[in-house]
Amino acid sequence: MTEIRELPEGQTKLAAQAMLELRPRWDTVDALVDLIDTRLRPAGYRLVGAFDGVGDAAVAAVGFRENWATAWGHTVYVDDLSTLPEARGRGYADMLLRWVEDEARRLGCEGLHLDSGVGADRAAAHRLYMRHHLRISAHHFQVEL
Repeated sequence: MTEIRELPEGQTKLAAQAMLELRPRWDTVDALVDLIDTRLRPAGYRLVGAFDGVGDAAVAAVGFRENWATAWGHTVYVDDLSTLPEARGRGYADMLLRWVEDEARRLGCEGLHLDSGVGADRAAAHRLYMRHHLRISAHHFQVEL
């Protein structure tokens, strides 16, 4: 049976391997855990893991934050949603996204937002977002500095 639970500081490492699948720029579990616990959590970042009951580590994870913006009002923003390759296609990301949607409603948010990369490797993620009634509502622009 799948368990979905929020991970407080001190348990970040349980979700780190799943998160590194999406965010390999952080190279190591320790580097990612340090970033999340010292920089992101103090700014409101929350982390939730999906556990399959086989091991101690999460097979999928979602990181999000409550947000207020002039453009969108009170929302939840999903920063990260990632599943270990061997666990993909089993509904873990769907369960996590549903958990965050429920939390956004509980918080009284007006919506849920996320950015997603483009390319053929992102097609399954985009299908998931569309099933959850997320729509493409903006373009995201960036410049490397």
